[in-house]
Amino acid sequence: MDLSDRPARLAVGVVGAGRVGSALGAALAQAGHRVVAASGVSDASRQKAAERLGVELSRPEEVVAAAGLVLLTVPDDVLPGLVSGLAATGVDLRGKLIAHCSGAYGLAVLEPAAQAGALPLAIHPVMTFTGRDDDLRRLTGCFFGVTAPEPLRPVAEALVIEMGAEPAWIEEKDRALYHAALAGAANHMVTLVAESEELLAKIGVEHPGRMLGPLLGAALDNVLRLGMAGLTGPVVRGDAGTVRKHVDALILAAPEAADAYVALARLTADRALAAGLLKPEAAERLLDALGGNIWT
Repeated sequence: MDLSDRPARLAVGVVGAGRVGSALGAALAQAGHRVVAASGVSDASRQKAAERLGVELSRPEEVVAAAGLVLLTVPDDVLPGLVSGLAATGVDLRGKLIAHCSGAYGLAVLEPAAQAGALPLAIHPVMTFTGRDDDLRRLTGCFFGVTAPEPLRPVAEALVIEMGAEPAWIEEKDRALYHAALAGAANHMVTLVAESEELLAKIGVEHPGRMLGPLLGAALDNVLRLGMAGLTGPVVRGDAGTVRKHVDALILAAPEAADAYVALARLTADRALAAGLLKPEAAERLLDALGGNIWT
């Protein structure tokens, strides 16, 4: 397909009509594209395909055959086999835009499709999807990590912009680190907050989420505006005795969380020291309290 002659509106197929696929398909439909087919394996996917996309489920090869733009929105571990399997079916991929939405993968995973004539894109939404109605709204203003062959870069970026989001170019070699940074921030934050809620509930706090909300909101605002300069708390103050008390309390109450606390406190101390927020002598006291050395 000659990209200069590409129709402004595309027939869109979604392979994996779950939380992500149904939200992106709906966003493209709002932009004027037409969702023509979708596939999925669960009852939830069937429901989302009907409610969000207005289509019934088909087989993946039928989705590809019907569409000019195919979104592959399946779990990361499934993606390589899906791409190879689609190429092996013999379905005509020539000139079709094949876009996966994985953060960890770049273009290499789409090579079997590209060899068959497909036009590969990697467009990963930097957003969490819960399957609720606000998924589509959350796409507005979020970023997408975009990787594409240079001639297709304008196409990939235009699709992202049409969904109301902002494209950010990610080199192929950087995809794994890019995704590690996002997952480390978002996924681990959920674990840390849930752990804190459980610890507070364990000592009788009636509404731990409400207690944490203002504190976490302020901390997030601080780091996004100020970086490490927004750090507060016992580590940056060099309060080694307090940190040791934390570790001891966690060993008794939640030993599985104690190692995580120590690792994060060491990383925090390391970064605070490098930023000039923590004096070397205070860092040494913290290291003793944490039982190790932050320098490698």
